[in-house]
Amino acid sequence: MPFFLDIWGCIPEISKNCIDMTNASSTYLGAIMGVIVGSIISWWIYNRQKHTSEQQDKILSRIEDLEKNHSEILKKLADFDDKHESSFDAIQELDKKIDALLKKDQNSK
Repeated sequence: MPFFLDIWGCIPEISKNCIDMTNASSTYLGAIMGVIVGSIISWWIYNRQKHTSEQQDKILSRIEDLEKNHSEILKKLADFDDKHESSFDAIQELDKKIDALLKKDQNSK
């Protein structure tokens, strides 16, 4: 392993025989720390985005369910309105017939 460290330069944090940190070792140490910090930040961002995406999917599915229920309610209201309209028309027709009978009765007296 000392041969491997000699190729990369003297890194006092790893090797016991080094006294001072060289430019090469500070570069390697900085690169290693950058990779570690970058990996942690990337994992954290990925994890937050995944969590947010899952929450958005749940919300969207709930909205779809609500829209489906809303459509069913609107259809039931339209059906009720149609029935109500026909009943209202029948009542108006009866009212006209009653008025005509009352008028006929008053004319005959």
